[in-house]
Amino acid sequence: MRTGIDILENELIEKYPYVLDTLLLDHTTQQNIFWATDNYEHIGEKYSFHSQILPDLISGDYGSIIMPRVHKDKLLQLSRSKEMAEVFTPSWICNAQNNLIDNTWFGRENVFNTEILAKDGSKIWETNSEKITYPKGKTWKDYVLDTRLEISCGEAPYITSRYDSTTGEFITVENRIGILDRKLRVINENVDSKEDWLKASQIAFKNTYAFEWQGDSLLLAREAMLITFIENYTHKFEKEPLLKSIQNIANIISWNVWQMDGLKGVVPDSCIDAIKEHSDLFGNTLNETVKCNGCKSQNILTHNGKYCKIMDWNEKDVETGSMGKAIKFIDLLNK
Repeated sequence: MRTGIDILENELIEKYPYVLDTLLLDHTTQQNIFWATDNYEHIGEKYSFHSQILPDLISGDYGSIIMPRVHKDKLLQLSRSKEMAEVFTPSWICNAQNNLIDNTWFGRENVFNTEILAKDGSKIWETNSEKITYPKGKTWKDYVLDTRLEISCGEAPYITSRYDSTTGEFITVENRIGILDRKLRVINENVDSKEDWLKASQIAFKNTYAFEWQGDSLLLAREAMLITFIENYTHKFEKEPLLKSIQNIANIISWNVWQMDGLKGVVPDSCIDAIKEHSDLFGNTLNETVKCNGCKSQNILTHNGKYCKIMDWNEKDVETGSMGKAIKFIDLLNK
C-alpha cells in the first residue's frame, strides 16, 4: 500500500488515465482550476496567477512542482502564510474539532478515538477499535448521509488525514480522523459486498464538501480525497477498485471540492471594476471607475464576479431527469 504523502501527478496519469483531467476541472468556468497564486510565475507565463492548471504543466519533467506544504521551501511557506494567511492545522487539532462535531451527533464522547497527552507533552489520540454503535433513532447510514463542509480547506486536513500536514507523518487508514475518513470507517464496518461498499462510498463523498482559493492546494485536496478512496477500498478488499469506480469518485470530488473566494462566493479574483464614460460641462470625455457593488458594500449577494456552482446531489435535474442539480453556492444562504 502507498505510504508516501506526496501524490505524484505522473503516477496518476500512468495508473489512472484521464482521472487527473477530471480532478483539474472547474464546473463553474467550464475550464480548469487556475493557479490563483504568483508562486510559480518564475517558471513561465503558463504558471502565472490567472493561468489554468493543465496536466502537461504538472507532469513529465514538471511532475514534482505541486507538493504538500510540509515539503515546500520554508521561505515559501512563510510567504504563503503572510500573503494568503495559509496556516495548516496539526492533525491533533483537526481530530479534536471533528470530535466535538461527533460528540454532538452521537450524544456522547470518544466515539472514534480518545485524545491523550503523550509522554513528551504532545497531544495524540488512541483509536477506538470497537465497532461504532449509534444512538437511538440513528444508524450508520444516517452518519454517512450527514452533510459536512470544510471552509478554506487548503490540503483538506479536516476531511482526510492521510498525513499530518505540519509534520508530514503518514497516518494509516485505521487511525485517520478526518470527516471523510470517519464516514469510510463506518462503511468499512457495516458493508461487505463490493457493490454496496461503492454505493455507500459515493454517498459519503457526495455529502462531503470543501472549497479553497489557491489552485495548487485545491488539487492536493482533491487528490488526497481520491487516494483516500483507493486506500480504503484496498484496505477493505485487498485490491484496488476498477478504473470506472475511481473515475466516478473523481467526478464527485470535482464538483464537491471547488475553487472559490470564500468571502464573496465567486471564482477568485473574478470581480471587475467597470469603466464608465461621461462628459463634463466643457464636453471633455471623462472615465470613471465603477467598483463591483458587492466588493464596495461587502454584500456577498451583489458581486459581479462569477458565482461558484456546486452539485446538489439530492435534487433532480429537470433537463436530464437524473439526480444531481447544479446550483450556485450562495443559493444555500437562502435555505
